[in-house]
Amino acid sequence: MKLTIFNTPIISPIFRLISNTWMWLAGWRVEGKLPDFRKYIIIGAPHTSNWDFLLFLGVIFRLKADVRYMGKAELFRNPFGWFFYWCGGIPVDRKKSTGLVEQMVEACNKSEKFILTIAPEGTRHGVKEWKRGFYHIAKGAGIPLVMAKVDGKQKTMRVGDTFHLTEDMEADMKAIQNMFKGVAGVNPRKKYITLEA
Repeated sequence: MKLTIFNTPIISPIFRLISNTWMWLAGWRVEGKLPDFRKYIIIGAPHTSNWDFLLFLGVIFRLKADVRYMGKAELFRNPFGWFFYWCGGIPVDRKKSTGLVEQMVEACNKSEKFILTIAPEGTRHGVKEWKRGFYHIAKGAGIPLVMAKVDGKQKTMRVGDTFHLTEDMEADMKAIQNMFKGVAGVNPRKKYITLEA
């Protein structure tokens, strides 16, 4: 088992205690639980604030999950590359002939357990449509999507809703995005416009 910030003995429980305390003091709570699948992608939205990263860490520590995220390959070089690996990072080399999607599918196929986190909007600013990289990764790897909904009004992160992809990408994208309908992020003014079913 590869050690990360989420599963390192002694250190991870300390971080979890700090994280849970911060969540409690900030008034945030987590509803639901992650599915008992070995491989899936968590899509977190709406992504509207820099605080989303801390909220994400709080949720992951609360749920005791061991997750991964994508980062540009340059971050993983010495002398500090180990830190980004330890935080669950997977380097993406944009100079490779294989693209980002193919690299993530390969990483998934090589792993016994693989939970990848993605903010599908790709920006903190309001968007009308999501980027589709997460969809192509899930499709290529044959794994489901799990929703993490940021409800800033209720200070609640709702997790657990699962979606299995079909052969109709356009219908899937509308259905997935509409699963977040009515949910405002930490900064509702930057919330995306939800597609209609």
